[in-house]
Amino acid sequence: MRKPLFVVDASLPYLEGLVEQVAEVERLPSRDFTPERVREADALLIRSVVQADRALLEGSRVRVVATATAGYDHIDADYCASHGVAWYSAPGCNAGGVVQYVLSALASWSLERGVSLQGKTIGIVGVGHVGSKLTERVSALGLRPLLCDPPRAEREGSEGFVSLEEIQRSSDIITLHVPLTATGAYPTAGMVDEAFLEACARQPLLINACRGPVSPSAPLLRALERGQIADLILDCWEGEPEIHPDLPKHTFIATPHVAGWTADGKWRGSQMALEAVCLELQLPLPEGLWDESVLYTPDHPLIDLSAFPDGERLLRAQLHTCSLTETTRRLQAEPSAFDALRRAYRFPREASAFTVRGARAEERKLLEQLGFVSFS
Repeated sequence: MRKPLFVVDASLPYLEGLVEQVAEVERLPSRDFTPERVREADALLIRSVVQADRALLEGSRVRVVATATAGYDHIDADYCASHGVAWYSAPGCNAGGVVQYVLSALASWSLERGVSLQGKTIGIVGVGHVGSKLTERVSALGLRPLLCDPPRAEREGSEGFVSLEEIQRSSDIITLHVPLTATGAYPTAGMVDEAFLEACARQPLLINACRGPVSPSAPLLRALERGQIADLILDCWEGEPEIHPDLPKHTFIATPHVAGWTADGKWRGSQMALEAVCLELQLPLPEGLWDESVLYTPDHPLIDLSAFPDGERLLRAQLHTCSLTETTRRLQAEPSAFDALRRAYRFPREASAFTVRGARAEERKLLEQLGFVSFS
């Protein structure tokens, strides 16, 4: 019996030795997925760079597409449905990584700008997998969350949610975690425009770790120039990988769309994608699927809180898991190297991979809330 052919994005980690158990495998760089290269494939395992649409899939024997990403706007769901192509995403796989990015970026901002997070209000716009997990953790750093998710409020009722206007009026920090949509009742493409930024009453720090087109570059630059926002933390950019050449220089933290890129999240996404394809094609699950031992041990897995002064200990522990300073420096120096920096980025481990020494009882509870599980 012929083994199925899987064409796999070469950038997907933690699949070596697994895919080969169930299929013939061809690995391609993301930009090399072409109709000719996928024509004989039974399944595609991809990430967000690959556009799984009519242009790629028409005339192929592809029966299933699985993306190892939470987002799926790069998959043409209508085309797939009308042509008998099953498709899957990996919802929540990168939520822990995005939350780690946001919390570490906030720790860096607080320490470097000398701004206390205690008592500040953070407006979380978009309360899906990422926004929900972030909501659970921000109070550990002293932040008070306001939640805005109009689609959820419409479905579930308004209790627990506030309007976007309330976010603009009351937030010291605004962080965006919405899907990219151009139609419907609540489109998000271009949402952070001049009118949005003019309505921000408290000169907030603005964070975009969702999709670049949600916050176009020109209004951000004008808002900074006019003092409508205090600072920017950007992981997602309009037009990426060809981003605005000036915007990174004016951004406190500037990274090449890597917020969800932890080793843990990449591993979860890859495993979810492979499992979905195997189940769809009624193949046996590979031996070793979901084996966490493949994840690397951090170079410096011990966080000794005695090295830090009171008032900084939790911030320093959080920052230890994910420092973004060097990546920011490189992107600010060479915005045109966006793709190269993205490829070279080393996925950090999430908080559960670290051991914290010297935590006081009240600190331990807060550290556990931040995702730390090992103490000495």
